[in-house]
Amino acid sequence: MLINFFKGHPTRPLLPTKQIAAAYQRVLLDSDYLSYDNDPLNQHPLTYGTDPGNFDVRTAIASWNNRVFNTDKSSAQNINLTGGASYGIANILASTTSPEVTRRAFVVSPTYFLINSTFVDVGLGDKLTAVRETPGAHYEIDLQHLEQQLERYSQGLELGAGEINIVSDPLRPARKLYRFVIYLVPTFSNPGGLTYSVATRQRLLELARRYDMLIISDDVYELLDYSGASHPLPRFNYLDIATLPAHKTFGNTISNATFSKIIAPGLRVGWQETATPLLVEQLAVTGANKSGGTPGQLASLVVKDLLDTGALDTIVRDFNKVYQARGKKILQSLAQHLPQSTVVYGGKGGYFLWVEIQGGSDFDHSRVVKLLQEKHGVVLAGGEHFEVVGDIQNWGKNSVRLSLSYLTEDEIEKGIKTWGEVLKQEHPELYV
Repeated sequence: MLINFFKGHPTRPLLPTKQIAAAYQRVLLDSDYLSYDNDPLNQHPLTYGTDPGNFDVRTAIASWNNRVFNTDKSSAQNINLTGGASYGIANILASTTSPEVTRRAFVVSPTYFLINSTFVDVGLGDKLTAVRETPGAHYEIDLQHLEQQLERYSQGLELGAGEINIVSDPLRPARKLYRFVIYLVPTFSNPGGLTYSVATRQRLLELARRYDMLIISDDVYELLDYSGASHPLPRFNYLDIATLPAHKTFGNTISNATFSKIIAPGLRVGWQETATPLLVEQLAVTGANKSGGTPGQLASLVVKDLLDTGALDTIVRDFNKVYQARGKKILQSLAQHLPQSTVVYGGKGGYFLWVEIQGGSDFDHSRVVKLLQEKHGVVLAGGEHFEVVGDIQNWGKNSVRLSLSYLTEDEIEKGIKTWGEVLKQEHPELYV
């Protein structure tokens, strides 16, 4: 039996099949949506949607955001519906960057292992710079290095107070391009397992405003919280709204969110949320949206039903109950079977934990990862998968990512026990 710690999606029995099926039935059979026939803001679930998605769906999401985040900053006018976070990042980069204007793209490292291609697709593959996570420091990412790089690539450029790089479009309103972008997962980060403090978020926002940088935050794990916190930390776009300077008509933040982690990945519904309507309107009129409307029209109405009926809250609670137990099991198993010098981040929320095996200069854990998969049927996600293209940090030498979403508690215990046995056999010096 293969024990796969790499897979970052729910165990199949956890998927809320019956709740989703019931929601589809209600959406398709319990209403004829006659009121939408002459409504420019809303469309029938089986027809083409509006560019940003139905206003009623966006209103339901905003109301839910305000409740779960304990804020009043979310509004339908600042929301654009998407086909999930992966579609969302591609849409954002296509809309807000260009190789001619965007001088550098920063990616927090270790990073989500499939994100590099989206930057390559828009011509930024040779402009990527890693910004390391710094657990235990005053800021959870290396903002000093980031600021040095921003200063370096801003040489000879004016740092004006007003909006810059507003470009005309022959078919759509003028749009804003950003000189820099940064991509990160600020809450229960993938793969690092960290949550960035409000101080880190505020300082990063200050840098973004000074250097004309867009913060793209994948906000996908906040509600998968097993720490006992009453509310998630404020998202970047809410902090942006709260302190928005008068001259910032577009803002410097986009929350790229999804229902994939809190309902089901196959539903393919997400949303982008900005600090201003101007920026979200820009995101809503990219070519694909102008042609076909919002990418998940029917599924977005199903999400609205799950919000309206309260089913989504129940689904999230069910996920959290199981994931909390799995996170606890991983932490216990790591403490029992791995060397005492092992450092672990995460386990209190989201899907992933980051594990660092502290060895000598000649130690290379990637060999152990390969041996576990080939000889013992245990798959670990070696750190080499989580690099930023062109700015390698050598994460594979001593780090791995573990997923808690896919395996049962028994599989977790068995897999980590096997890992410890192989590691002890190959490197007994780590257990002295």
